[in-house]
Amino acid sequence: DNSRTLNVDSTAMTLPMSDPTAWATAMNNLGMAPLGIAGQPILPGNILPLLDLAWCNLLLSLSSPFLDFDPALGMMTGIPPITPMMPGLGIVPPPIPPDMPVVKEIIHCKSCTLFPPNPNLPPPATRERPPGCKTVFVGGLPENGTEQIIVEVFEQCGEIIAIRKSKKNFCHIRFAEEYMVDKALYLSGYRIRLGSSTDKKDTGRLHVDFAQARDDLYEWECKQRMLAREERHRRRMEEERLRPPSPPPVVHYSDHECSVVAEKLKDDSKFSEAVQTLLTWIERGEVNRRSANNFYSMIQSANSHVRRLVNEKAAHEKDMEEAKEKFKQALSGILIQCEWKSQFCWKVEQIVAVYHSASKQKAWDHFTKAQRKNISVWCKQAEEIRNIHNDELMGIRREEEMEMSDDEIEETTETKETEESVEGKEAMESVRLMMLVNEKVLVGNYGSEILEKRNGK
Repeated sequence: DNSRTLNVDSTAMTLPMSDPTAWATAMNNLGMAPLGIAGQPILPGNILPLLDLAWCNLLLSLSSPFLDFDPALGMMTGIPPITPMMPGLGIVPPPIPPDMPVVKEIIHCKSCTLFPPNPNLPPPATRERPPGCKTVFVGGLPENGTEQIIVEVFEQCGEIIAIRKSKKNFCHIRFAEEYMVDKALYLSGYRIRLGSSTDKKDTGRLHVDFAQARDDLYEWECKQRMLAREERHRRRMEEERLRPPSPPPVVHYSDHECSVVAEKLKDDSKFSEAVQTLLTWIERGEVNRRSANNFYSMIQSANSHVRRLVNEKAAHEKDMEEAKEKFKQALSGILIQCEWKSQFCWKVEQIVAVYHSASKQKAWDHFTKAQRKNISVWCKQAEEIRNIHNDELMGIRREEEMEMSDDEIEETTETKETEESVEGKEAMESVRLMMLVNEKVLVGNYGSEILEKRNGK
């Protein structure tokens, strides 16, 4: 565990652990994302487990019999290294945590090679992304760079729609989709070298940035307008779904329709529909000399319903009076019960007062022992009965206070009250006042005074 080299038996090759480039390339050639020695991922988005030293030895020993490792190039020459630029691999992985450094790899293309920037340098600066941006600015191209080389480098990012190359070593590339721009930005900062030449005209440092193009802006605006139209259409469909159905249109007047409406006017269940049709016809001006008799007969049929409604109203009022009478009788029974409870409370309280007076020293000494025992037992029984009755009254009072609070809330929302509800509230108020009087009777002899004040009010 303390050694700093790995000995591979098959090739007798020493791989220094301090060379992260060779280590990452070896991992890439095995088809796995490279990991640092301490287990830190070199490429973001890696989900492989932490590799220990023995696992790394096994990987290198498995790969060495089939692949030749070139220490000078820091790569295996048997197969090309796996890089983010290879087809099928996304250049831009999931978002990277800010505290995780990203180590970019060498990218080998057919006509050129891309060398990653110094990982210690800050990331390249970019301008604010325009809405709907699909075009990138690429600067720092080699003087001998051709459009074919540009396509070879950037076609791995996605489908290229157009390339506008300038004579001043920069170009604009327009992609088919917006996400392809993010992949192209990954190449910003890379050093490009055409073939194996070291001439200054064959090298350059790429600078990739967002570009503002009128075509991108126009397509983005068209897309936004389309989304707005879809949203308006969705809202309109939702409103139409929630809108109540419209009433059917009123048919035009004819002799046949007139006979149908006349029959409907005689039916109580279809009377409202028929009356609406009759009203519409009259307002349209369908009444003339030829149809006047028909309209008169329909109006006469409507008038017959008036007499029927009056009779039904009288019957309902009679039923209401009977219900009121029954309610008054029930209420009088409740008041009688309340009065009896009031007398019960008063009498029990007087009896308890007699027992307490008899228990005083002035009269207590004149009773025998048996008489004193009986008076004490009677006094306890009467006090228990009084306490039970007091508890019942307090429970009733708490319920009535809750009902009163609910009534106050309802009064703020309701502005009109019918005559029947007013009478019912007055009856409940009288019962409530009687309960309050009963409670006062338990406390003292002020029940009669309270009742007189309440009745006077």
